[in-house]
Amino acid sequence: MYILDMFSKKTRMPAPGEALPGRTEPLPTADRHFVNGNPLKGPFPEGTETALFGLGCFWGAERAFWKVPGVFVTAVGYAAGSTPNPTYQEVCTGGTGHNEVVLVAFDPAVVDFATLVKLFFESHDPTQGMRQGNDVGTQYRSGIYVASPEQRRVAEEGKAAYQRALAEAGHRGTITTEILDAPTFYYAEDYHQQYLAKNPNGYCGLGGTGVSCPVGLHAAH
Repeated sequence: MYILDMFSKKTRMPAPGEALPGRTEPLPTADRHFVNGNPLKGPFPEGTETALFGLGCFWGAERAFWKVPGVFVTAVGYAAGSTPNPTYQEVCTGGTGHNEVVLVAFDPAVVDFATLVKLFFESHDPTQGMRQGNDVGTQYRSGIYVASPEQRRVAEEGKAAYQRALAEAGHRGTITTEILDAPTFYYAEDYHQQYLAKNPNGYCGLGGTGVSCPVGLHAAH
């Protein structure tokens, strides 16, 4: 019974008034990207766009995005919950409502948002609800947090296209990806930033469905 109660708590978003209180000060974190040396918190080059993606454990998710040409910097953190400036331990309790997300700052003249959405859907299974594989909890849910109406349009079209592709491939699951206006992003602790570059043999729980996402749009050049 205790195990079932813990499982239920971790997969249920905290109701109003239930979330952990958090803190007023941001958590200390890295200043620069461990791989490319660019500043995690900016300033970003003129014309840079940002978006947030949640697709399971943020260690592997971040690595998928920092490899993309046109991505200026990536950072991991917490978003779409209630607790201000949460710690990793707090997020893991299910008491903050936050998702583990990747901040992607990119040059839309080199890589368009549709390409990032395609990568997002192909890098995880977006039909699993509050989990990704063996990782269970609200922080592992699938989510795209958009910075503009155009990003929302592309994200919604990508979701619909991938749902059709899954059905055509014989997958019965329904995509549970939430698409929301970008909420406050809280940078995760230093040791989480670019974790798999610092720890090449570290855990990575990402796994897709094996189905290609037919977004149909390509980078500008």
